[in-house]
Amino acid sequence: MIDKTWASAAEAVADIPDGASLAVGGFGLSGNPIALIEALLAQGTTDLSVVSNNCGVDDWGLGVLLNARRIRKMTSSYVGENKEFERQFLSGELELELTPQGTLAEKLRAGGSGIAAFYTQAGVGTQVAEGGLPRRYDGSGGVALASPAKDVRVFEVDGEDRDFVLEEAIRTDFALVHALRGDRHGNLVFNKAARNFNPLAAMAGRVCIAQVEELVEPGGLDPDSIHLPGVYVHRIIEVGTGIEKRIEKRTVRAEGN
Repeated sequence: MIDKTWASAAEAVADIPDGASLAVGGFGLSGNPIALIEALLAQGTTDLSVVSNNCGVDDWGLGVLLNARRIRKMTSSYVGENKEFERQFLSGELELELTPQGTLAEKLRAGGSGIAAFYTQAGVGTQVAEGGLPRRYDGSGGVALASPAKDVRVFEVDGEDRDFVLEEAIRTDFALVHALRGDRHGNLVFNKAARNFNPLAAMAGRVCIAQVEELVEPGGLDPDSIHLPGVYVHRIIEVGTGIEKRIEKRTVRAEGN
C-alpha cells in the first residue's frame, strides 16, 4: 500500500530550500495550511516565490512569512487585507505579479494538467495584456520593474472576432494545501470555501504537501465525494479538527434583532 503520511509538519516541509517556489491554497483565511506555513517559518526558509490568491493578514496565514521577510515575490489576485504587504510592495522590498482571479485559477489548473499556456479575454485592453503593470517599486515612488506586454490574438467566437491574451501556466516546486479529510493514499476532500484554490494549488506543485483535519484509512472516503485524487498529493499530515481557524471580518447581528 502506498502510504503518504508523514509524522509532522516540520518533517514534511524540511526539504523546502531557500529560493523555492510555492503554490499555497486558501481563499481569504478559509483553508489556509497554517500548520505547514508555521513549520516553514520555524525552519527559517527564505527568499520564497509564492503563488496564492492572497497573502493572508498581518498575523495569520501567509502573513506570518511576509512579516518575517521570508517572501521575495507574490503572485496573487487580491492583496487588500494586509498592511505589511502594502508597505513592503511600495517600499520595493516585495515583488508582486498581480493576476486576475479567474486567470490565476486557470494558470494553476493548466500547470497541473500539462497545458503550457492558454488564451483568455480577461485583461484584454488593460496593463495585464499591454504591459507596464508595476511589479516592483524602487522605494522612491518609481517603478523598478514592470510587467511585459503579452501576446494578443484574435479568435472568432459566436461569429464575432474577439481579442484574447496569452497566459502561461504555473508550475511550482512545492504546494501547501489544507483539506477537511484525506486518506493515506492522498485523496482529499475540502470543506466549502476551502475548496477555492486548494485543489488548484495542489495540482500545480511538483511536490504537494497536504494538511488534513481528519485522516482516514483507504476506502474511508466515498469515491464520488473525493475532490482531488491522490495522484496529485505526495505527503499528508493530520492536524486534527481542533486546529485554529480565523475569520477576516466577523459580521454579527445586534442582540435582539
